[in-house]
Amino acid sequence: MSRYWDWAVEIHGREGVDALLIRLQDGHDQCVAYLLWAAWAAAQGRALDPVLLRQGAALADHWEKAATAPLRHVRRELKAPAPPVDDEARTALREQVRKAEFAAERLLMETLEELTPEDGSSVGLKDALVAASAAWRSRAPDAILADLADRLG
Repeated sequence: MSRYWDWAVEIHGREGVDALLIRLQDGHDQCVAYLLWAAWAAAQGRALDPVLLRQGAALADHWEKAATAPLRHVRRELKAPAPPVDDEARTALREQVRKAEFAAERLLMETLEELTPEDGSSVGLKDALVAASAAWRSRAPDAILADLADRLG
């Protein structure tokens, strides 16, 4: 059994995965950590029932609004120079914010992993992603989720 965090780090290196995840996050209001949780659970043969998916969605939605999204916004705002602010100082601050954003995502992922049952009937990656997206506050297009499932599989 692989840990969710380790699995997520590994899949980010796969061809096209990061671009799809950013597209889902920025273009379709998806929480990447939540979606990947469903994919990881499916890959581990640990199915998430609809009640657990809704609980995970509520947790991820709260955490996204309270921590991850605000940190992501600040990190992105700090990307461009902001004269007269010293550029090295701005870059150093941006790196600190990036680390805080990363830590917030990891904490969410570890919390979601703790909610995951040890057993359950296995579902395919695409079905897991579609079910998770359906439980989220907005649904992503099935075609993009299918593409992601293919790249993760």
